[in-house]
Amino acid sequence: MADTNYDLIVLGSGPGGYVAAIRAAQLGLKTAIVERENLGGICLNWGCIPTKALLRSAEIYHYMQHAGDYGLIAQQISADIDAVVKRSRGVAKQLSQGVAFLMKKHKIAVHMGEGKLTAPGKMEVKGEKGSETLTAKNIIVATGARARDLPFAPADGKRIWTYRHALVPPEMPKKLLVIGSGAIGIEFASFYSDMGAEVTVVEMLDRVVPVEDADVSAFLEKALKKQGMTIFTGAGVEELKATATGVTAKIKTKDGKTESAEFSHAIVAIGIVPNTENIGLEALGVKTTKGHIDTDAMCRTNVPGIWAIGDVTAPPWLAHKAMHESVISVEAIAGGHPHAMDPRNIPGCTYCRPQIASVGLTEAKAKELGYEVKAGTFPFIGNGKAIALGEAEGFTKTVFDAKTGELLGAHMIGAEVTELIQGYTIGKTAELVEDDFIGTVFPHPTLSETMHEGVLAAFGRPLHI
Repeated sequence: MADTNYDLIVLGSGPGGYVAAIRAAQLGLKTAIVERENLGGICLNWGCIPTKALLRSAEIYHYMQHAGDYGLIAQQISADIDAVVKRSRGVAKQLSQGVAFLMKKHKIAVHMGEGKLTAPGKMEVKGEKGSETLTAKNIIVATGARARDLPFAPADGKRIWTYRHALVPPEMPKKLLVIGSGAIGIEFASFYSDMGAEVTVVEMLDRVVPVEDADVSAFLEKALKKQGMTIFTGAGVEELKATATGVTAKIKTKDGKTESAEFSHAIVAIGIVPNTENIGLEALGVKTTKGHIDTDAMCRTNVPGIWAIGDVTAPPWLAHKAMHESVISVEAIAGGHPHAMDPRNIPGCTYCRPQIASVGLTEAKAKELGYEVKAGTFPFIGNGKAIALGEAEGFTKTVFDAKTGELLGAHMIGAEVTELIQGYTIGKTAELVEDDFIGTVFPHPTLSETMHEGVLAAFGRPLHI
C-alpha cells in the first residue's frame, strides 16, 4: 500500500494550494495535495488565466478594427468565437499541465478526489478508485469559492451564465446583460463588447467597480459608455427569466422606475460563495463567518493543526493574496517567523479596457480614517509613450499622508496599468515616502513616467501638465 502519512496535506490545488505544497516541499516537509477536479484550481482552469486569454484576443481584434489609426490597412476583419475560446482553453490546459510537472518535480503526492476532514490530522479522500485516509500533523484548507447565483434565477448555462459558462459560451451573445460591475462582471462586459455584443451592465451600488477610487469609477463609466455600453448604477434586477430564445429582465433604476428589457444572454457576477460545505469543518468546530473560514494573521484557524488560505477565508479574494498566504502559513508550520500580510499592500487589477489597477486606500477612505491627505492626478495624455501607443486614455492618482509623506494609496486607469502597479506596491511595502519616489529615475519614454508624475502632482510640482 502507498504511504499515506505526511507532514502536510493541502486540500485544493488552486494558486494558494499548489504554491503551499511547493513551498512546503522546499522546506523539507513530506507533502500531499488533494484535488477534486483540475490541478491549478479555478484560477488556472476557469478564472484568471483563461479570462486573460479571451481578453487578449478581444484586444487584438479591437486593434485590427482600428488599424487605420496606426497608418495600417486591415480589411474584412472578423472573429471566430469558437477559435477564440479554443485558444483560451489551450492556455489553461498548458498551465494545468505545468502545475502537474511542478508537483512531480518537488515530489509532492497528488491525490485526486473529494477530500473531507474526519478528525484532527485526518482526511478521507474519495476518488474514482475508492476511498483512502491520509494523515498529517498539519492540514491547509485551500478549497476556494464558486460563483454566487441569483436566488430567483439560478444559472442554467444556456441563457443565464456564471463566469464559468461565459468562458465557454455555447454561442456568441448578440445582446448581453451583465449583472454586477466588479472585476469579473466588468471584464466579461469588456470582452463581449469588444467582440461585437451589445452590452448592458447593471450595478446595485452607486458606481461601477465600486471598490475603486471614485475618480477611477467615474472615468471607467464614461469610457464604457463611449464604447457603446449601457450602464445602470444604483439599480437592480428584480426579475430574470430564461426563454427559448433569450432572457427577459425587469430592471429597477435609481429613480425607482422599473424597465423591462430583452437580452440574448445574461451573466451573473454578484460575488462568490466559499467552498466550505461537506469538507468536515463543522464536525471539527472550525469557526466561520458567513461561510468563510476565520483565521489569524498566520492563517491558523481556531482548531490546532488546521490552516486556511485564499478565497475560502476573508477578502480580498484574489489569487495573489492566496499565494502569499500559502507561503506565510507553510513557513509558520515549518517553524519559521514569517511576516503577516498587510491587506493594505495587496494590489488589485481589473483587465477591462481601459485597465484598472490600485493598491492601498482610496482618497475618500483615507479622509474617512482621519488622514490629512495630499492627492495628485496625472493624465496619460501628458505622457509621450501613451500618445505614441495611441493609448492616451487614463490617469495615475496618488494619495499621500500630508504629515509623514507616506504613500497611502495609488489608483491607475489606462494602458498596461496592471503591469505598473507593482512599483507602487513595492513602495508601500517598503514604507517609502514621497521623496523616495520623487528622487527615483524613471526611464523615458515609458508609461511608468505617469507614476513619477502622479507623485509630483500630489505635491504641486508635475512637469508635464
